[in-house]
Amino acid sequence: MSVNKVFIQGNLGADPEVKFISLNGEQRAVTSLSIATNERVKGADGNWTEKTEWFRVSVFGKVAENCGKYLKKGSPVFAEAKLRNRKYKDKEGRDIYTIDILADNIQFINAGNKNPEVGNYNSYNSGAQAQSVENTFATTVPQLDESAVSFNDDDIPF
Repeated sequence: MSVNKVFIQGNLGADPEVKFISLNGEQRAVTSLSIATNERVKGADGNWTEKTEWFRVSVFGKVAENCGKYLKKGSPVFAEAKLRNRKYKDKEGRDIYTIDILADNIQFINAGNKNPEVGNYNSYNSGAQAQSVENTFATTVPQLDESAVSFNDDDIPF
């Protein structure tokens, strides 16, 4: 058995970038999120400083559309994703290797969001019926605020 799973919790450093691609004759949303995480580290001088790491996360389908619709710069999110190795050639023809972060679950962590459209649809899963917030959090991340909104999409086109 093997596992390819990554969890990233942080804030968006920019508004989501939504694009649409044609896949098997259908238009599919692809959204890119720039997520910043912070951690306190103690330096050699004994002083504490905050270190920020940036992650580029790709989201697909209905989840991507919802990210573009409801998230903005500064929004706190929790991403459940997998890593994918990719190789491409740059302009000079050199091989470039990169690791993509492909999210299949983005949870909107915004207890203050009173948007009624969000309140009725707590979880999306390839068009499946919405699940309750309590059930979603009980099986995924119980330490998060129960009023957070979760969107799921298992239909990633890769």
